[in-house]
Amino acid sequence: MHIPDGFIAPQMYLPLYGLAAGLWAYGARRVGRDLDEASLPWLASLTAASFALSFVALPLPGGTSAHVTGVGLLAVLFGPWHAFMAASMVFVIQALLFGDGGVTTLPLNALAMGFVGAISAYGVYRVTPERWRVIGVFLAGWIGLFLPALLIALALGAQPLIAHDAAGVPLYFPFGFAITLPALLIPHALLGIGEGALSVLGWRLVERLRVRYRND
Repeated sequence: MHIPDGFIAPQMYLPLYGLAAGLWAYGARRVGRDLDEASLPWLASLTAASFALSFVALPLPGGTSAHVTGVGLLAVLFGPWHAFMAASMVFVIQALLFGDGGVTTLPLNALAMGFVGAISAYGVYRVTPERWRVIGVFLAGWIGLFLPALLIALALGAQPLIAHDAAGVPLYFPFGFAITLPALLIPHALLGIGEGALSVLGWRLVERLRVRYRND
């Protein structure tokens, strides 16, 4: 879902930069206030794992891609703000150092995959009854991937309406909703199953390791 430069019109990415900047500022304060020394190694390790996993991408029509993000698992284990800031850091590094995702599209990537992905995943997990926690973690992984795909599909599909020349030719991303919605939602609905399964495996592993280190 990493969108490259040249796909999003400035009429969209400039306001999104303003919104993202405000959320990054607030998120930095929240993480600085709430993060404890015991959680820092876990957060760093899982952020690194998310960074590595997101490089394994399935190309999709139109120049985008499908890949797992690990945002759902980060949100379940550390909360939505920690997950959002960790994911944003990953997106910044990938865009600036590896060319994976654009600089102009960074706020859309961060807001969709990082913020909305984390908030939705955490919300699903929190409303799941205690006895169904495994199901809650799985659904958190799935929704944390699928809902951002929906938002990005809508953002891309809106580009021909937002920016076009006098003849109606799109200036940026050329495909409308009829292409972007199925092209992104179908593969991400399926890939979300894998994301959910990986979230469950990661959650169980971290919980077991936490218990072991707590007892040592």
